[in-house]
Amino acid sequence: MEKLVELKNVKAFHRKKQILNGVDISINKGEFVYLIGKTGSGKSSILKVLYKEMEIAEGVGEIVGLNLKKLKYSQVHKLRRQLGVVFQDFQLLPDRSVEDNLLFIMQSTGWKDKKAMRNHARVTLEQVNLPDIRDKFPHQLSGGQQQKVAIARAMINSPKVILADEPTGNLDPESSKEIMNLLSVISKGGTAVIMATHDMDLVNKYPGRVLKCEEGLISEVQPSLYE
Repeated sequence: MEKLVELKNVKAFHRKKQILNGVDISINKGEFVYLIGKTGSGKSSILKVLYKEMEIAEGVGEIVGLNLKKLKYSQVHKLRRQLGVVFQDFQLLPDRSVEDNLLFIMQSTGWKDKKAMRNHARVTLEQVNLPDIRDKFPHQLSGGQQQKVAIARAMINSPKVILADEPTGNLDPESSKEIMNLLSVISKGGTAVIMATHDMDLVNKYPGRVLKCEEGLISEVQPSLYE
């Protein structure tokens, strides 16, 4: 099985405060992994380490074959091409159409052929069940639709790993269900999905590995311990 993520004894700081105290994680292709824990327990910090928003102070980190400690900022685009990131607050560009939001990511990760880009954007929107909204702007969409567009954006380069930080946090139960179904399908296709969440109902309904964050450390827990 292809290993896509490995953190060994990773320590990280934010404004001189230690946030991660020796985190060990190993994640393979196609795994669906939850990060659970209270606010401030380190869930988002682990994701930030993985998409190179936060530096590793000590330990070893590797994702999609790239060494996170040695990766220079001038090379971060190589990492971002193989990663998709989904945020709680969507982070779509408000002044651009849905299609242009996707094209922007494609341009910034090296796509050149405009016709191929538009075609790929259309196909990707169909994959998230939004075939008819290419020309709409984010403010014209519901929260659930915006998050689906955010997932389409994360999928645009066929990433090996998707990092999702509380992706259902701002959504109603029906939209949350749709987003979870989408992420489940993506992981079954071979993409590893790592999702930080507070929502234990979702964890119980959609099976996956569960890693509990507590005081900057991580431990694997069994379903019976959190039901």
